[in-house]
Amino acid sequence: MTDQPLLLALDQGTSSSRAALFNASGDLVVSASAPLSIDYPADGWVEQDPLEIWGSQRQAMQDLAAALTPEQRKAVVSCGITNQRETTVLWRRSTGQPCGPALVWQDGRTADICAEWKHQGLAEDWSRRTGLLLDPYFSASKIRWMLSNHDEAARAAAADDLCFGTVESWLLWQLTGGQRHGSDMSNASRTLLMDLERRCWLDDYRAHTGLPSNALPELLPCRGDFGVIHKDLPFSGLPIQALLGDQQAATLGQLCLQPGESKCTYGTGAFLVINTGAQIRRSDAGMLSTLGWTDADGTPTYCLEGSLFNAGTVIQWLRDGLRIIDDAPQINALAMEVPDSGGVMLVPAFTGWGTPHWDPKARGLLIGLTRDSQRAHIARAALEGIALSVATLIELAETALGQGLGELAVDGGAAASDPLLQAQADCSGLTVRRAASLESTARGVALLAGLQSGVIATLDNLYEQRRSGATLFSPDMSPDQRSGWRRSWTDAVSRSLNWHD
Repeated sequence: MTDQPLLLALDQGTSSSRAALFNASGDLVVSASAPLSIDYPADGWVEQDPLEIWGSQRQAMQDLAAALTPEQRKAVVSCGITNQRETTVLWRRSTGQPCGPALVWQDGRTADICAEWKHQGLAEDWSRRTGLLLDPYFSASKIRWMLSNHDEAARAAAADDLCFGTVESWLLWQLTGGQRHGSDMSNASRTLLMDLERRCWLDDYRAHTGLPSNALPELLPCRGDFGVIHKDLPFSGLPIQALLGDQQAATLGQLCLQPGESKCTYGTGAFLVINTGAQIRRSDAGMLSTLGWTDADGTPTYCLEGSLFNAGTVIQWLRDGLRIIDDAPQINALAMEVPDSGGVMLVPAFTGWGTPHWDPKARGLLIGLTRDSQRAHIARAALEGIALSVATLIELAETALGQGLGELAVDGGAAASDPLLQAQADCSGLTVRRAASLESTARGVALLAGLQSGVIATLDNLYEQRRSGATLFSPDMSPDQRSGWRRSWTDAVSRSLNWHD
């Protein structure tokens, strides 16, 4: 029996969907997950079936509901949605049927479209107004490509029957039985179509994509009353009161509430996010300015972000591609079999580089191999490659902010790896703090739903307790060693750039 209200978080990720219940203290009560497949039809192309995305999330909801006691079910008072960002879905308003595969955030097929826009002289102003860069990562060029290559999307646009959305928009449509077509500002800020300062859709840049204006979702705050879950679904009648992109949700879940506080999530990719408060902080070195979340009256908190496309995918590759490990946790024991990587470096640019190079033509690189190299050296180099990639983001962020970060909060599946986090501390020079629970993404949107529903009055008490049960990793490397390591890494990365034609 429970005497506390519970908060439902729907966490739709790139490789799985989760449904989790949290109490008002932000503690995980119970969760369920369902896998989600990813298609790679060509080099640099990454797709998913929108119906499978929804089916995976619905399955997680069903499994969670089946695991609850009647008392727990009655105690659930509010729902929040968090999601993989930038992944782009087009569907018909009249039927709710998708107009083709969703283009996943990692997809790089639209590099030529972005190059065309840059050639037209659009890059500087587009970046200033959105905080982003003209890159295939974001939704705008994906929309343009889909309208040009998915006949059903073009027909729906011509018939004024087209809806565009990122994944939270697609889920909101499905959860409300087609009653709500909306996108929250944290996700909208990742489309290249939202003015970051004015927080409105940019009609002139929307026109460059070919998207009809009536296909845009309603622009919503991150917390509010967004409808209720449809009667034919688990948790029917439950109000949906928070929408938040996954990296913003993890930042909130880690309680990075003050300007200058930072977190890094090691999921499919790796994402460094720093709270910059009410101020939009900009970088001229490839960092992104983005909206974090909005409070009750719509006032925004902004963030500075560095985005890497491959982190957990590196470990999956060692398991499924090279088959040098049987499961993900095995990489840790394997990496600890050797004192160092033996000079081997793995540059994880499998689907191109995000920050700071923004090079969709970059590809992964394994370098420094000798006859003495063993699978343990490759495993260690894989973990170090993730950490070194993030260390570059940290250096850029500190330059943009004019101050050191001091401590880095971490979460995500790969953050369970001790050798990864020790490498992160060593190559960055920061203390790394791993929370007792790695469920920061789902936790963050649950907390936001709790604030909106009135179940949580303030996050102040939780903020004071955020180091409780945490594991700290301190640097164990001299500055000279760190500098030499980072120089070698910069050299290796430079060799991975502009590889794919």
